[in-house]
Amino acid sequence: MWRPFGLGIIILVMLLGCGGDVVYISNLPNHFPQPTIPPDNKLTRQRVELGKKMFFDKSLSLDSTIACVSCHHPDKAFTDGLALSPGIHGRKGKRNTPSIMNAALVPLINKDGGVKKLDLQALVPIEDENEMGISILHLSQRLAQDPVYVKQSREAYGMPPSAYVITRALASFVRTLYSSNSRYDHFIQGDSTALTSREKMGKALFESDRLNCTSCHGGIQFTNHAFENNGLYTSYVDLGRALITLDSADRGKFRVPSLRNVGITAPYMHDGSLANLEEVINHYEDTGISPKKGQSKKIEAFSLSSEEKESLIAFLSALTDEQFIN
Repeated sequence: MWRPFGLGIIILVMLLGCGGDVVYISNLPNHFPQPTIPPDNKLTRQRVELGKKMFFDKSLSLDSTIACVSCHHPDKAFTDGLALSPGIHGRKGKRNTPSIMNAALVPLINKDGGVKKLDLQALVPIEDENEMGISILHLSQRLAQDPVYVKQSREAYGMPPSAYVITRALASFVRTLYSSNSRYDHFIQGDSTALTSREKMGKALFESDRLNCTSCHGGIQFTNHAFENNGLYTSYVDLGRALITLDSADRGKFRVPSLRNVGITAPYMHDGSLANLEEVINHYEDTGISPKKGQSKKIEAFSLSSEEKESLIAFLSALTDEQFIN
């Protein structure tokens, strides 16, 4: 197995494809869904390495101060621990940085689902004036002046740097970032000692009808990939999904995030307004009892003791993939 990024990434078995290119197939565990790789962007070693180079390169931003990794830190499951990340000229981003682990399994990209496939997602941060702030055409011209990028682009895609090459190469690298090796994964695969008694109590609470967490955060990815209004505000400055659908019923709806590695991806919510998991639990406890207009009906009224909250947080922390972040 070749590890394109020495951080516990668990994929990809190398095969020799047409023309001698190294192609990858998933080597994920049996309980994990398999990603769909676009036929026009098959994973090859050349493409992954080019995307990795771009991911860490600050020259992809207008003033060469911001790289993808500036907001997506590997040791924080590719988040950055900030409510809103600084971009070029110190400008603040509009939303909390999401983890990009397992992004190959997400059907609609970004918190509002405005990007339909991973191969196009890089356009958003690259051209956003608060993030990297450079037009993709300007960036293509910049990279075309770099002989190393020209060489790698031709090897990977048979053409010099372009909007197509930049977006597809970055997507190829991101498709190698999988997290499926938490203690929870060991537990559901038969290791009864992988979770402590407190974590097992938290698991039972999480899966109970009383809390109804799994109506949104169910399945092996701990998300249904739907868009929900979780009652964070009565009136939303960021309209969320409604910005894409133009449907007023979608105001305040954001994509339900995966809870994998949630113990190390604080702060939480689309705007990073909740500092820790205790605040998140308290929020759902409060909004369940006193729901706001437009709030998802999946949020049930419940009340937890201090011990139950500690158990629930312990279980959520057991979703951390130590191999992935180390």
